[in-house]
Amino acid sequence: MERPIDFSRDRRMVCGICAHEWLVELDWIDRWEQGREVCPGCGTTCEHENAPRATVNPDDLALDADKIAQFAWYHTTTLPDWPTRDLDPAADLTPETRRMMDGAKRVAAWAARQRGKALHVGTYESAVHNMLRRMRDQTDRGSQIYLYRVLLMPSVVVREGWLIDPSDFMGDVALDEVCPPGVDVARYLNYHEDPGGLSLALGRSAIASVQQVAVPLPDACDDDWAREVATALDGTYDTPVPATDRLSRFIRPSSPQALLGRELGAALAGKLPVNLQDQFASAAAFDEGDNPMR
Repeated sequence: MERPIDFSRDRRMVCGICAHEWLVELDWIDRWEQGREVCPGCGTTCEHENAPRATVNPDDLALDADKIAQFAWYHTTTLPDWPTRDLDPAADLTPETRRMMDGAKRVAAWAARQRGKALHVGTYESAVHNMLRRMRDQTDRGSQIYLYRVLLMPSVVVREGWLIDPSDFMGDVALDEVCPPGVDVARYLNYHEDPGGLSLALGRSAIASVQQVAVPLPDACDDDWAREVATALDGTYDTPVPATDRLSRFIRPSSPQALLGRELGAALAGKLPVNLQDQFASAAAFDEGDNPMR
C-alpha cells in the first residue's frame, strides 16, 4: 500500500522549552532557520539548544502498528545489492588496516558490530532527502544512486510507540538497542530526512523483498531543455577567471561555465519545495573541470 507523497506538506512543531505544539508551513520553517520566526508560545529562537523541532503528526498513518507491514518503504544508497545478505564488513580491509586494528580478534569484533547495525527505511520523501543530502554532504555527487522500494514480512513485530531519532553522530543505530528480543521493527522520528516523518530501524530478516531503480531514470529528462543547456554550457569558456574586486585574494577563480552551471542548478532548485532547494542546488551544480555534457 502506497501512502500519499507530499514534499510540501505542513509540519507539526513542538517546543522543547514550553511544550507548545503547532502546525506550520514549509516557508515558516525556512524563515525560522534564518532567525526570522520565534516560538509562538515562549518566543524562543532557533539558536536555543531546546528550540522547537518537527515532531510526529498525530494523523501519520504509520502510527498504526498494524499497517506498518502493509506500507511500501523506501531507501536510497550507492550499493547495488542492498541489503547485502551475506555482509562481510572486513572483506575489503587491507593487511595493514588489520594490523592497525590490533589483530584478528579486534577485526572480528568490529565486523560483528557492523553487522549488528540496523537498516533504515522511511517515506519516499525521506529517501529523496537522503539522496540529495549524500550528494551534497558526502562524496556521492558523482556516484550512481539506487532507490529501493521495500516490502516487509507480514509477520513483523513492531515495537510499541515511537522513538526520538536514535542515530549516533555517524547515523548508525545498534539494532539490539532499539529492537529487543521478539521485536523486528522500531519506528523513530526522523530529524534529518523528511523531518517529522516516521522512519524504521530494522534487521535484514524483517525485509520480504525489494525493488530497485537506478536514479535518475534514463527517460526522465526533458530532452529539449537538456539540449539547450548543453549548447549553452558548451559555448561558455571553461577557463577560471580570477575575481577583480577587493576580496579577490580570498575567492577561488571560477570559470563562466561553472558559474552558468550553478545558475542553472539554482533555477531548477527554485521549482522545488523550499526544504529541498539548497540540497538540490548543491547536487546539481558542477565544479571546475567537470564535464558539462555528462
